[in-house]
Amino acid sequence: MRMYEPSVREQAIQLMRSGVGTAETARRLDAPRGTVSWWKHQDLAKHGQLPGRKQSTCMHCFGDELNRSAYSYLLGLYLGDGHISHPAQHRIPSLFITCDDKWPGIMNSVESAVRQVFPTLKPCRVRKVGCHNIKVYSKHLTCHFPQHGPGKKHERTIALQPWQQEIVDAHPWEFLRGLIHSDGCRITNWTTRKVGGVEKRYEYPRYFFTNTSTDIVRLFTDTLDAVGVQWKASAPRPTGQINVSVARKACVALMDAHIGPKH
Repeated sequence: MRMYEPSVREQAIQLMRSGVGTAETARRLDAPRGTVSWWKHQDLAKHGQLPGRKQSTCMHCFGDELNRSAYSYLLGLYLGDGHISHPAQHRIPSLFITCDDKWPGIMNSVESAVRQVFPTLKPCRVRKVGCHNIKVYSKHLTCHFPQHGPGKKHERTIALQPWQQEIVDAHPWEFLRGLIHSDGCRITNWTTRKVGGVEKRYEYPRYFFTNTSTDIVRLFTDTLDAVGVQWKASAPRPTGQINVSVARKACVALMDAHIGPKH
């Protein structure tokens, strides 16, 4: 391996600092390009000027700021229609949030939330039959969603970490909106009634949330309690699903003010 005088190395560094490219510097000094690149790396490291240390942001690993409102919404989406996948052939795990094609507005909201929570990453949309998966890759997905684990969500314990609960407490409506946008809906029921001998039709909206995980249902109803929304839960169906309804007029109006119909 050829050894170079310190003066040659200094010349290379000065050339590159002045704006001369690595390849041109190597040509002028008759030195291997890899050697010149290494000198440049060492000089940048010495002066604390190396490029970014990461592609993903992470409040836990790097102390980065987290958009807490967007995260609360994304957490609700993840608990409803999201999952983290890490096949053996993939180097980095990926987050999927499944969105029904009937609701393009929600799909846009999901992608926007992913971009706000992971501002240095670029989510993509993967087409499936009748839906799209909003997908993003990151080494720090399990830092953001420690609920990830083997098996289905309703087959394991789902509990928020203290820092997650703090965010949900600060942004409860965003969390509820994420749950409704994933596993909930707003519908309009109707009935008829005779008034003065004339049959009239009456319509009244209500919200429903359906999930098989008793833990996720409890997170939903606990948050409804926190914002003052009254609810009723059905007995588990044979499939294990639990249905939570919000039907009182004042409570539906409150939900409409913060969530509204899917779009």
